[in-house]
Amino acid sequence: MDATLYTAICVVLTLAVLYIFSISSNWKKNSKTPQNNFPPGPRRLPLIGNLHNVDLKKPHLAYFKLSKIYGPVFSIQLGSKRTVILAGYETVRDALVNHADEFSGRALAPMFQKMDHGNGIIWSNGENWKVMRRFTISTLRDFGMGKSSIEEKITEECSHLIQHFESFKGKPFESTMILNGSVANIIVSVLLGKRMDYEDKTFLRLLKLINENVQLFGSPQVALYNIFPFIRFLPGDYKKLTTNLKELFAFIKSTFVEHMKNLDILDPRSIVDAFLVRQKMSQEKENGESYFHNDNLSSLVRNLFSAGMETTSTTLRWGLLLMIKYPHVQEKVQEEISRIIGLANPSYNHRADMPYTNAVVHEIQRFADVVPLNVPHETTKDVIFKGYFIPKGTYVIPLLTSVLRDKTQFDYPEEFNPNNFLDSEGNFLKKDAFIPFSAGRRVCAGENLARMELFIFFASLLQKFTFRLPPGITAVNLDTLVGFTNTPTPQKICAISRY
Repeated sequence: MDATLYTAICVVLTLAVLYIFSISSNWKKNSKTPQNNFPPGPRRLPLIGNLHNVDLKKPHLAYFKLSKIYGPVFSIQLGSKRTVILAGYETVRDALVNHADEFSGRALAPMFQKMDHGNGIIWSNGENWKVMRRFTISTLRDFGMGKSSIEEKITEECSHLIQHFESFKGKPFESTMILNGSVANIIVSVLLGKRMDYEDKTFLRLLKLINENVQLFGSPQVALYNIFPFIRFLPGDYKKLTTNLKELFAFIKSTFVEHMKNLDILDPRSIVDAFLVRQKMSQEKENGESYFHNDNLSSLVRNLFSAGMETTSTTLRWGLLLMIKYPHVQEKVQEEISRIIGLANPSYNHRADMPYTNAVVHEIQRFADVVPLNVPHETTKDVIFKGYFIPKGTYVIPLLTSVLRDKTQFDYPEEFNPNNFLDSEGNFLKKDAFIPFSAGRRVCAGENLARMELFIFFASLLQKFTFRLPPGITAVNLDTLVGFTNTPTPQKICAISRY
């Protein structure tokens, strides 16, 4: 534990004394369940619970380790809040699919509640979540998700990305912002009806804010704020995160004004247009509650912008680094691309004839484990699960790390190896435990779009370039940054043109 985290915990403990009676009371109340059959876990300490058992910089690794001691269903307590951890493919799938209703709630930690106030699609519950999810999925389909029209946008964006890579003429560059911008432009074109230039200052600022926010979401200080929200008056990452979110929401709301000026009810050209049309229709009704209001639109756009950019671009960055680390894999992918596609533009349909490339893309996602903790769930009712009693309102973490590294499901769980998705004859092998987008009712709404983006971007880049380390650098750094996602440490790479 570093000095900063240690100091922060000491401050928290000092302040917690002021609340000892209320917290202790809550802790005792949670301990008396009919609930004496609550999932087991490590011994809890007063006030801090199991804070001493968890590395807040990489909690998923601590939970994975604890699952090997306490089993696939166990509990921890951080402060006064008890949380159930689900580990392993069989357990996670059973909960999210077979007990979908009971585990479909979204856990609202203080920071997330403060951020969206229950609006949008990611951090909402109940009828609001159902309405926003239905609208999002149907509108994404209307604007091309899973169709050739969206594939054309991806292919066009690939051409812009390739031109940008070519401009470096084989010299070292860092790919984070350009990959973020390229992937973001796909969702921007759906959200706003247009793409943005990579050099646009507003666009660059948005990308920077989202990048920064993802790291702040997973910082130890924000984690401590979610555990002990009364520390809000102290300096910390949560204040920076709040400031960033205000700026982001201000930009999003300003786009509504522009769209309202040119809104054609008969011809909506983006998700924002479609939402505003629904909003206008609901305002004309005399009765009934409408979920199509500006706060929901602000949160929905931010949710889709962040989710539509961050995980896909991060996965692509992992892909390029892994191709550099494993050049024999890169060469084999390029051989298959040359044989099957040649110089034509890669399409999503090509994956059926390219088992090795398809397996590599899947293995990159599995190995990168971009969202290791999933997005936290909450039980919507009391449930008996695997013989344990879990009361309504319990935080639940379906640990995706434990699924993607389940040794009963993958032959090489701890290493990068495309054979995890190939049979003995080299055919692509579908794995049910491949759930990087989660599963059940809270599965990522943009999963189909992300799958299409990953394959086309990856195949297009390896068709045009061979990726290497800069001269003088001998090893790829696979360390991750502290954050909500497993993000690789920024490092320069070289894109060498193949033609």
